[in-house]
Amino acid sequence: MSVDLGLSELPFWTLPQARRLDAFRRLRQLDKPVYFEEPRVPWVGKGTGFHALVRHADVVEASRNAEVFSSEPCANSVMDLPNWLAVYFGSMINMDNPRHARLRRIVSRAFTPRIIAKMEEDLAKAAVEIVDNAAAAGSGDFVDMAAARLPVRVICDMMGIPGKWHDYVLQRTNVILGYTDAEYTGLDPALSRWKVASALVKLVRAGHQLNRLGAGLAGERRAEPTGDLTSLLVNGEERLSPQELGSFFILLVVAGSETTRNAISHGLKLFTDHPEQRELLLGDFDKHIAGALEEIVRFCSPVMQFRRTLTRDHEMNGVQYRKGEKVVMYYISANRDEAVFDDPDRFDITRDPNPQIGYGGPGPHYCLGAHLARREMTVMFRELFTRMPGIRAAGKPDYLVSNFINGIKRLPYSAS
Repeated sequence: MSVDLGLSELPFWTLPQARRLDAFRRLRQLDKPVYFEEPRVPWVGKGTGFHALVRHADVVEASRNAEVFSSEPCANSVMDLPNWLAVYFGSMINMDNPRHARLRRIVSRAFTPRIIAKMEEDLAKAAVEIVDNAAAAGSGDFVDMAAARLPVRVICDMMGIPGKWHDYVLQRTNVILGYTDAEYTGLDPALSRWKVASALVKLVRAGHQLNRLGAGLAGERRAEPTGDLTSLLVNGEERLSPQELGSFFILLVVAGSETTRNAISHGLKLFTDHPEQRELLLGDFDKHIAGALEEIVRFCSPVMQFRRTLTRDHEMNGVQYRKGEKVVMYYISANRDEAVFDDPDRFDITRDPNPQIGYGGPGPHYCLGAHLARREMTVMFRELFTRMPGIRAAGKPDYLVSNFINGIKRLPYSAS
């Protein structure tokens, strides 16, 4: 069986999703993880290669064992980012304890069930306004008019970012997560030298602008607290520095807005393609919504992968890994593992159990905002299907070209 599947090559990620999922299925059938070489990227360099972890058990074990499978120096890029590029993207997802524990302890104040419960009224109000506009239009781009609106508004409101900056934030998160998509940065699958350079400039500029926005707000809130999340994070005995706040702000708006928006977008497409599941949900929303959210995240895996680096020699599931080697944990494959999920290519909102790992595997890096993401999706789907029971996808999705985010850039919708 050929394993020359090109997971490290950008052209692989331009293939139809069905072909990519089939490639991961073939990889899961092999005796051990496949090692992939990395291409040379102009202005960045050539990576050392990586082991592809595609089975649920391997991803879970690597996630749990953070002492061996390290998030440093980089977890959100297969390739090691040079310092000049990593400076704006070095928040806690790229850290191990004790630095990671300190930052997580500080920012976790914003994600307690009590704090999130307080946001319910604001969430509901925002969803009503968004669905009002989508219903009035009757048709259009669901991502732009609905899916992208709620998450970025919630995150910006949490941080104290005024409404006039919301589109500014959204456009820059698109560039950061759409770095490998020509629409946002001009990068092409051939990785031509000058297009890579141009794309890197746009990526760094977007990171710098968001970092400065967050850091500038931190300075203002330190001088005059207002009770928002930024005020909470930069005041008190344990606090974030302006630079830490700037990097965390990038992480928060990117992870908090982009991943939730894509789950909402995939959800509309899935309920359009599977009308029997839609009817099941609408028949008893409160009974089925929790299972529906878990199944949407399992089925589409909005974040497709993260990377780890071995701190020492280690054996896992019969495979020997060496200190300094890299592994890439493919959630999009683990969430379709036949050894864990019965008929994994079936979309079933009643699936039970459903040990999906779309928010990351168990361990210190499990998504801090998972509970908030679930609340946002619940509010949005409740409002959509209550107010617009006939809403459905009216065309094919325009997918993001990315090896990191399973994103939908545009999705036509019809209200009836």
